[in-house]
Amino acid sequence: MENLVLNGVAAEPETCMAFGLSDESSRGVSGIPQVLLLVASAIEKSIMKNENLSNASRKDAITIFHGSRTPNLSIKQYIERIFKFSGCSTSCFVVSYIYISKFLRLTGGHLTSLNAHRLLITSIMVAAKFLDDECYDNAYYARIGGIGTGEMNRMEMRFLFNLDFRLQVTAEAFLNCCVKLGNEVEGESKTG
Repeated sequence: MENLVLNGVAAEPETCMAFGLSDESSRGVSGIPQVLLLVASAIEKSIMKNENLSNASRKDAITIFHGSRTPNLSIKQYIERIFKFSGCSTSCFVVSYIYISKFLRLTGGHLTSLNAHRLLITSIMVAAKFLDDECYDNAYYARIGGIGTGEMNRMEMRFLFNLDFRLQVTAEAFLNCCVKLGNEVEGESKTG
């Protein structure tokens, strides 16, 4: 069987189908591609771990990505909202997860309930602009994310400068991320 190319990333058809990255792939119970549910689960798990640690010892510096209060939408609901209204490819959500991981590594930050939503909307918008042939402007993403356009513009610039504008993700890194996301959830179901 021939490999598929998704947004310039070569992948075996079975991998694409399993993660909901192709048009023919199965979707989760909610009609959302499986990979989006995996990203949501991994982010929620990271937030819980980080907030348990921060209660005990560490405090993150407040950044432009920190909200004043925790949003009413869960990470899963927020990702579903972005998927529904942005029209961006499912690959953008995997690349977004890679960007967030890189951003946090470079800045020494941690995902929390106060910064995850803003990092998500910013990284998904950046990924869509980089990967997809067509995408909406910052004002539209700001409306999807429930923030002001000026704030969206500032977050995009801060995000890009912190990543040193290095947005290219190799096919290997993309597929490794998909497998890692799948393994994390699979590991949870075996222990839970």
